Amino acid sequence: MSAVRGTKVLERFPAGGPRGSWTAEEYAARRRTEGQPATVVMDLKSDAFLVVVPVADED
Repeated sequence: MSAVRGTKVLERFPAGGPRGSWTAEEYAARRRTEGQPATVVMDLKSDAFLVVVPVADED
């Protein structure tokens, strides 16, 4: 996926998912159990939840 200012987007989930569905949070939780520091953020422009992980700066 794409990198956004110090983070890498692992997956996108539409914000209009079924009520009671937390697919982005569940995906992030699975990544955390694998050792990745995954976080869920909201992209208002695309109306989607993004699961992101930090990336090292490559200067």
